[in-house]
Amino acid sequence: MSLPELVRVGQLGRTRGTNGELWITPDTDFPDRFIGLTEIYVDSSGNWEKIEIESVRMVSGRPVIKFPGIQTPEEAALMTNKLLAVSKDDVVELPDGDYYIFDLIGCNAFDSTTDDCIGTVVDVETYPANDVYVVESEDKKKLRIPAVVRFVKDVNIERQRIVVDMKQLDEV
Repeated sequence: MSLPELVRVGQLGRTRGTNGELWITPDTDFPDRFIGLTEIYVDSSGNWEKIEIESVRMVSGRPVIKFPGIQTPEEAALMTNKLLAVSKDDVVELPDGDYYIFDLIGCNAFDSTTDDCIGTVVDVETYPANDVYVVESEDKKKLRIPAVVRFVKDVNIERQRIVVDMKQLDEV
């Protein structure tokens, strides 16, 4: 049986308490997304293993997880620093106009005036003010496009197409 496409959602941190719980360091804007999960994928030396979850709760705004069969801090310590993932089908649905980075990477960017392909999104840099799409052209030059309405006119994940107003970018 092959694994579904996985999306990393966090990493197991240090142990908590005396009953085998572990802190989760979320890689998501939705730390409460762990509440209600019954299973999660855990990276064990490069191999993803689906593991049942006994419980998840929030403590001081951070998720804490407990796995069946892990009863002591020493047993839990063997799990620290392992990555956590969920199936791509189980990610939190975003509001209109918000996109997952993994959905944006691989999209082609097009000039809004000429409809010429500018390049492919190879990375998304996150900053406090706004994200920046890193677009690589065929000749491997990288262009950074602020992900704001002034420059990005349309994003269509299904068609893997992003329309950019290059005239506005040239004026900056």
